[in-house]
Amino acid sequence: MSKKVKIGLALLLLVGMITYLLVGKAIFSPNIKGQEEKTIFIPSNATLNDVKRILQENDVLIQQASFDVVAGYMNYGNNIRPGKYTFKPDYNNRQIVGKLRSGDQGPQKVVINNIRLMQDLAGKVSKYIETDSLTILAYLQNPETAVALGFSQDNFMSMFIPNTYEMFWTTTPEKFVKRMKTEYDKFWTEERKAKIAKNNVDPTQAYILASIVEKESNYDPERPTIAGVYINRLKAGEKLQADPTVVYAMGDFTIQRVLYSHLKTDSPYNTYMYAGLPPGPICMPSLASLEAVVNAEDHKYMFFCAKADNSGIHAFAETYEEHQKNADAFAQWLNSLNIK
Repeated sequence: MSKKVKIGLALLLLVGMITYLLVGKAIFSPNIKGQEEKTIFIPSNATLNDVKRILQENDVLIQQASFDVVAGYMNYGNNIRPGKYTFKPDYNNRQIVGKLRSGDQGPQKVVINNIRLMQDLAGKVSKYIETDSLTILAYLQNPETAVALGFSQDNFMSMFIPNTYEMFWTTTPEKFVKRMKTEYDKFWTEERKAKIAKNNVDPTQAYILASIVEKESNYDPERPTIAGVYINRLKAGEKLQADPTVVYAMGDFTIQRVLYSHLKTDSPYNTYMYAGLPPGPICMPSLASLEAVVNAEDHKYMFFCAKADNSGIHAFAETYEEHQKNADAFAQWLNSLNIK
């Protein structure tokens, strides 16, 4: 073998070794900037250039070029999957691309509570999934969506049980609603349904009643007592006369004091004007309010009124005369504070 051939082979070997080391470094060296986890969101129909831009905008990579090499080697451009992706600080390019390529996204903790209207629900959910709030709302307000699950447009909110759930960012409105129906079925166990049945109430009615209880009191210990009052009134055929339903009927949630003029609002949600429960919930009640209705107190109270001491606690009464005394005291207290 000539000297030139030996030199040529040596150079090829050297180049091969350098290439091997560079490729190995590109594949196996950590490529996440900083010491904290990095999270990105890849939208549906994203291109490889979109992903590169997202990585750059979120300052994820130490070296973009080495990522590009591994992405090409692993054919990531033809296997882009949408989702929320979180990378640990020690992730190398092979792990980064592998996670993205396989669609190995992390779930989101979706908190559903403190909601009054379907618009609020759509807005809150849109913070956790890819679909925008208007698209979610359109699906929720489509009559066919509610009817297919055994509800009406008016009472559809009663299917949504407040809680914290894990969902993927790519969850569609259809999958979200299906998941909520599953959670609804889990909540309404045979034991809970048997308890409310004793008071001639079904799950939808219990939810509507719980929504009223929710707006009547922030004090959990007295919520079962309030639920018991309303159940007594329903059984007696008395109008509920619940102030929160009047506020809902008027659509002005800034009202601090319900006046006699407000009671004239003609709406099926005005329980001063119409007997029985309103056609749907006036908000999404808390779990505490739902349990209060399930475990409503058995007593003889027919009335309650907030105490005139700014405690937020209520005074309960069996007779109208007793209740009127409590109501007069509360009205005088409001007047002293100039609350209109």
